[in-house]
Amino acid sequence: MWSRAQAIADRDQDGGATWDNGYVKLLVAALDAELVAFPETLPGFDRLVTGPGKLQATYALTRALDAAEYDEILVVGTAGAIDRRLDAIVYDVDAAIQHDVTDIDGVVGQHVSLPPRVELGREGVTIATGDHFVDDSEAVQVIRPLGAGLVDMETYAYVWVAQQFGIPIRVLKSVSDRAEGDAITDWRTTVAACSAQLRDVVRAEYGV
Repeated sequence: MWSRAQAIADRDQDGGATWDNGYVKLLVAALDAELVAFPETLPGFDRLVTGPGKLQATYALTRALDAAEYDEILVVGTAGAIDRRLDAIVYDVDAAIQHDVTDIDGVVGQHVSLPPRVELGREGVTIATGDHFVDDSEAVQVIRPLGAGLVDMETYAYVWVAQQFGIPIRVLKSVSDRAEGDAITDWRTTVAACSAQLRDVVRAEYGV
């Protein structure tokens, strides 16, 4: 059986660190490429790479939260910007919706059993999550009226799982593309720079 005290002792023995309350935080990304600017070991944080998409995100984060206790989940990653007023910088996410679901009446963004919107309790930009990479203007025209400024493939799942465990979650997203045309090419070109932006924010706000 997992023991928080034993886990802390193990981390300390391995040269790790904890915050003042004795817990560690969980640093989460969908892809290794999004963490390329981060050191392998970040003091006070465990690290989890879930894989892309809602199912992998749900499975990996659930397993991690079943295995250990954390006082905060910090998600870092890239996102496409569907609101042209958003610059290529890092944004806090305030809420997540799903753009690839419909309810029994065919209403886009409404799931048959899950909440249409999950809130993070902070100011920021709303993100629309779906299991496909958004890279065309027609898809953007469908998603934009749902009220999101960003798109990705995991955030809704991360937030929903965190809420089931009652653990605070913060999501930081760096804009990698405009979710149209050559979005995947733009993502591949910019992901390293996005990771560096995210690393700078984490260093500034968490001191590590």
